[in-house]
Amino acid sequence: MTIDASRIQVSVQEQEHWRRRLSVTVPAAIVQEEERKAARHMASRAKLKGFRKGHVPTKLIESRFSGSLRQEALDKLIGDAYRQALANEQLRPISEGQIEDVQYAPEEDLSFNVAFDVQPVIELGRLGGFAVERPAAEVRDDQIQQVLERIREQHGAWKPVEAGHPEDGDTVSVKLTKLGEDDDGEGRDYDFVLGSGDAIVDIEVAIKTLEPGGEAEFDITFQNNGDDASGGGEVERVRIALTSRSQLERPPLDDDLAKQVGEFETLEELTSRVRTDMEKEAAEHAEGAVRGRLLDLLLEANPFEVPASMVDRYVEGVLGDAEGVPQERLDEARIQIRPEAERAVKRLLVIDRIAETQGLGATEDEMDARIEEIASANKTTPAKVYASMQKAGRLDSLEHDLTERKVFGFLMEQSEITT
Repeated sequence: MTIDASRIQVSVQEQEHWRRRLSVTVPAAIVQEEERKAARHMASRAKLKGFRKGHVPTKLIESRFSGSLRQEALDKLIGDAYRQALANEQLRPISEGQIEDVQYAPEEDLSFNVAFDVQPVIELGRLGGFAVERPAAEVRDDQIQQVLERIREQHGAWKPVEAGHPEDGDTVSVKLTKLGEDDDGEGRDYDFVLGSGDAIVDIEVAIKTLEPGGEAEFDITFQNNGDDASGGGEVERVRIALTSRSQLERPPLDDDLAKQVGEFETLEELTSRVRTDMEKEAAEHAEGAVRGRLLDLLLEANPFEVPASMVDRYVEGVLGDAEGVPQERLDEARIQIRPEAERAVKRLLVIDRIAETQGLGATEDEMDARIEEIASANKTTPAKVYASMQKAGRLDSLEHDLTERKVFGFLMEQSEITT
């Protein structure tokens, strides 16, 4: 059923944060018409004793099923009237409409309210004239050395140590047995790296007093909240047996290690690649800092509110699959995430608005050029890259990235960027 727009009454209330409330009134005559239509539809498929299917009198249906007919008619009318009211007022909700205050009595008008959010209209009065300092994108020799040391660790081998007290960085295997009256006396085996934070401090201190094959009893303080620095907690007697100790034997930092890592013939080539990658990462970090600061200044100069539903969706996206997480913890997480989520939504809206008003959206030619770059870097064809990205649903992401790059290029031209 399509409701005649001229026969319904619609009013719109503007509320905070781009919330809108529609008040809709549908005349009683339209409601009764829909009820009769529902009765005829039910009569055409009803099976009642004494009547052939499809030949039940409509009046009998109306008298016997008046309640369900009325509810069916109201549900359909509310949906139809809501859609017609949106069309009348040229409104496009971005959240599901919440039906409120439904009022109806037989032979009277139907009235109801619907609350929803609409897409915010952002007015950006100032886009430039800001001063932003770009962080220095430098890479120090000691930072490169740290990466090379991590590479040594990744290619190292754990070697058993038969004697001596364990130290931070050693892998230990231990059996812990609680000796309290309420404990079953059954020990539990654990393997972890000392100093990595996998065990509470008291246990690590105790382990460092033992040698492989040794055991002893200790008073261990177990923190109730898992925070060793809080003080207090419950003290329990524990027997700790050190089953084994291993140390990481790192290979020499030489050409042989470089060959193990990848397509490098010498340590000099590996070091050069590490430096290049770190310089690229530092430059990207500096670029990100400039972009973030520009957006912060834009939001300060052009304040606006965002719909709560957009923030809600962003928060739920951050939380992801929270199955099994207690509701209390989820509620706390939502409260903690919300301020940054609102800021993130504002940044996305600002970027989209600038792209729209300045004509900075990614073009098909730019998309094709970027796909060719990806294909060349991966030694494949643009057609295969396009098909792969289309199948993975990543074309929209690519378009957004290219648009964002153009927007920030535009913004940087409008402001002073210094290093």
